[in-house]
Amino acid sequence: MDIFLQVWGGGCYLFNKILFALAEGRAPKTKRQFKLVGWVVYIVGVPAWVIILVSKHDWIAASIEAGGVPSMLFGLYTVYQDKDTPNRTFDRIASLFTYGFILMGVGYSVHDYGGITSLSQTLEIGVMIGFLMGSYLLAKNNSKGWLLFMLMNTSMAALMFIQHKPLLSVQQLISLCFVTYGFIMALRSTPVRENNNDTGML
Repeated sequence: MDIFLQVWGGGCYLFNKILFALAEGRAPKTKRQFKLVGWVVYIVGVPAWVIILVSKHDWIAASIEAGGVPSMLFGLYTVYQDKDTPNRTFDRIASLFTYGFILMGVGYSVHDYGGITSLSQTLEIGVMIGFLMGSYLLAKNNSKGWLLFMLMNTSMAALMFIQHKPLLSVQQLISLCFVTYGFIMALRSTPVRENNNDTGML
């Protein structure tokens, strides 16, 4: 069962990173198709990750996986609508969930462990910041989300390694390569639009 969950969760997240990376620099229609599928497989992988993280008592990481779903749905909705400016109402809802789960995840972990007392908790905080803020920024078509995904992948790879989840650790390192590629391609294809946008929204 453990291997199945690792393949399910890790496979979906890796496929998501590949699709997102390949979408950068493509023609608008192709980019939209890649991102639509990318957001869907991202969402499909969430249950497996939550089960794995809860079983290891990674409360911060588990809560952010669940808390990231609104941002994922926001990203899927934005791409489906095919608009440069995201829906403001959905934007606010996703923001509320993002910051709410950040506070809840950290607060529960601090209460449960009596503070930030372990390496795994520190890595979880890195995952939390990278995952939630990265998903949120990419949902708004802001390429800076790639940088936060780099933090997420690095932190999660280390966390899975120390918790004896080799498949997920390797998957995160492979994902990091595609995230780096996606960021480079995003910089090449949208430097002017992002520099002209004060809020990070395209």
